[in-house]
Amino acid sequence: MSIHVAKWRSPSNIALVKYWGKHANQIPANPSLSFTLNECYTETEVTFSPKQSSSEFDFEVLLDGKLEESFKPKIEKFFKTIVHKAGFLKEYHISIKTHNSFPHSSGIASSASGMSALALCLLTLKSRLEEKEQTNFLQKASEWARLGSGSASRSVYGGLVQWGESANSPSSNDQYATPFQGEVHEVFKTFKDYVLLVEVGSKSVSSTAGHGLMNNHPFAKKRFEQAHKNLAKLESILESGNLEAFGNLVESEALTLHAMMMTSQPYFILMKPNTVKIIDLVWQFRKETNTPLYFTLDAGANVHLLFPASAENEVKTFVESELKGYLRDGRYIKDSVGEGAIELK
Repeated sequence: MSIHVAKWRSPSNIALVKYWGKHANQIPANPSLSFTLNECYTETEVTFSPKQSSSEFDFEVLLDGKLEESFKPKIEKFFKTIVHKAGFLKEYHISIKTHNSFPHSSGIASSASGMSALALCLLTLKSRLEEKEQTNFLQKASEWARLGSGSASRSVYGGLVQWGESANSPSSNDQYATPFQGEVHEVFKTFKDYVLLVEVGSKSVSSTAGHGLMNNHPFAKKRFEQAHKNLAKLESILESGNLEAFGNLVESEALTLHAMMMTSQPYFILMKPNTVKIIDLVWQFRKETNTPLYFTLDAGANVHLLFPASAENEVKTFVESELKGYLRDGRYIKDSVGEGAIELK
């Protein structure tokens, strides 16, 4: 039996309109729209070699060269979900070697970059084993990635990416993500994202558990309606280049996401005191300087600062002088809108 190897680098993404809540089979309860990032990525190498055990799935996962047993349950669940499309998973010993360019499990969507990279590797190996190219390769990779992590469906593509059906976008789909089809003003094509690391390490409540709490949430229906409305608003904002309207909507979406966490049963808070302090300082800085600097949050304590490339000097000075003291070891990542996943030879 031959040895087969595939390697991909897949970026994380930051949602502007948030996905929070899902139906069975990883179907989103509302559509979402994200910026693909550039510097926050996962590199994954998958090797198929002769099977070494009689177990259904014979695999190992190494993070930065060290066996990571805690990753195995989620990946085995993913394998069971796609095995009807990928029977070869039962035929090989599978070695998964992965590396993140950013801290794992800190609210920077490591599952998005990680599961999309894995899906891309597996689909590449499927093509080689079957000795034929996959039609709609990225679409299929997005669909496979979704089954491992909903937000991973968006990390396959670059730029602005939508996942979930919406009335204004005929190409949108719940099964896989698609590149945003609307007109995009030049200012948003080179947008920056400074990721401020307030906390590094696993979150107190996983995103999977948080999504589940939306099932009986008293405000879920209104939230899903709001997401549809905000997506429609954002589509026109992206075309017009209206930065103030962009910031108002994106900040509201971020705070709404965390409000849903704080009003679920059981309720929980992923923001930290320094998260709130940074938000307050951003508002103060914007009021005093008129700099188009805005924040968003993922499901964690870290803060994403979003701004046009033209404001980078002012923002960098602000971060270094006013915000760095609120960060874990003063750490932050300078990122920007990226081009999407790439295969590594």
